[in-house]
Amino acid sequence: MYRDNSLMPKEAVRLVVLGTLIQDGPLRYAELAGSVRHFLDRIVGPSLDLMGTSLEMLRYEGLIEALDGSGMEDNALLGPTKAGQAEFDTLIRANVRAPSADGINKLVIALKLRFLHLLDIDSQREQIDNLAALCETELVRLGDLRRVTGGDTGHFAAWLDHDIAQAEERVAWLQGLLARL
Repeated sequence: MYRDNSLMPKEAVRLVVLGTLIQDGPLRYAELAGSVRHFLDRIVGPSLDLMGTSLEMLRYEGLIEALDGSGMEDNALLGPTKAGQAEFDTLIRANVRAPSADGINKLVIALKLRFLHLLDIDSQREQIDNLAALCETELVRLGDLRRVTGGDTGHFAAWLDHDIAQAEERVAWLQGLLARL
């Protein structure tokens, strides 16, 4: 993790793998690898930062285990270990860096929302509240930038207005989600 306790790309991949196994139950090696690759590619696109973590490394570290067979060579059924479940709990509660165009940050937020239901209600509320606070901070930052560049006659002001509207929608959506819990 980064110094601010936010996830690095390697840890985001761990969260995808562990969350998928905890949510969906044990999966065959090929099915898990395909599911993880599909999700990552659709959220952030092809990324060298995300290609480095292998299922074999997670097995070696004791976070997942073969429930039958031995691994990739025989398409073993894989499941999380107790250590993997503890790691998932740590990763799902990690901070999210301030919103940006960073694909990894978008991935971490997507993962939190994908696996949030695996936490107890109080923890879900806390995580949603944290995400809403981040979006509100982003809204303040964008609003300040918009005020400073208010007389901009180029396309920048319109682009900022678009980002502000998206941030406002995110805050409203997260507040609605919090109210539904």
